[in-house]
Amino acid sequence: MIKVFDNKAEISTAAAELFVQIAQRSISQNGKFVVALTGGSSPEQLYTLLAQPEYQNKIDWTKVFVFWGDERWVPLDDEQSNGKMADRTLLSKVPVPENQVFYMWQEGISADDYAAQYENEIRKHLNADLSFDLILLGMGPDGHTASLFPHQQVLQETQKLVAAYHLDAQNMYRITLTAPLINKGQHLLVMLYGENKAPALHEVLEGEHNTDLYPAQMLKPETGDITWLVDKAAASQLKSV
Repeated sequence: MIKVFDNKAEISTAAAELFVQIAQRSISQNGKFVVALTGGSSPEQLYTLLAQPEYQNKIDWTKVFVFWGDERWVPLDDEQSNGKMADRTLLSKVPVPENQVFYMWQEGISADDYAAQYENEIRKHLNADLSFDLILLGMGPDGHTASLFPHQQVLQETQKLVAAYHLDAQNMYRITLTAPLINKGQHLLVMLYGENKAPALHEVLEGEHNTDLYPAQMLKPETGDITWLVDKAAASQLKSV
């Protein structure tokens, strides 16, 4: 499903309402809500909204389990850390138990080893079907999503749920949920805005199939659903909306 909005503020409000609905339903049905957050600039306003009383008070945060879809392999006090941004805008402001927040970082361990540990934590907290209740995602102008970047070996991963690798173009390690795990999610929510995303969004949704060039084409939930929340600028090259 593709929903087009006038601006980032409208996207963030719609995302906050969906977040609350899915959280309430998951807690009612399963006694917990397991979510994977995203980084970048797209979700910052969403997290700020969720921390406001009108949204925060609608969720039982003691039953929320927080993971990440991907992360730069940097300490949590680094300005590039997705975890730091989420903590500053949301997690430090809501009563989610600290032992239910699983940052993609640990001192004194390699990114590869931590990816294996992170996979074990995910297996402990997901049901047998390994499906997150909600996975938040963005998409870059190059068509990447999570840390699934074009032309990287991680795009071929079929066994691991979580993978770490060195992204040479950025000269850093990245850690990411793999496409097979993401596609097990019950709800995938992709937020993006801006004219610079328009060419890639067109290719991902309407172009020829080439996941090596446009990894976001890999977003195809097995049994769940996917919702794209985009602004008019990002949707400007789409023929179907």
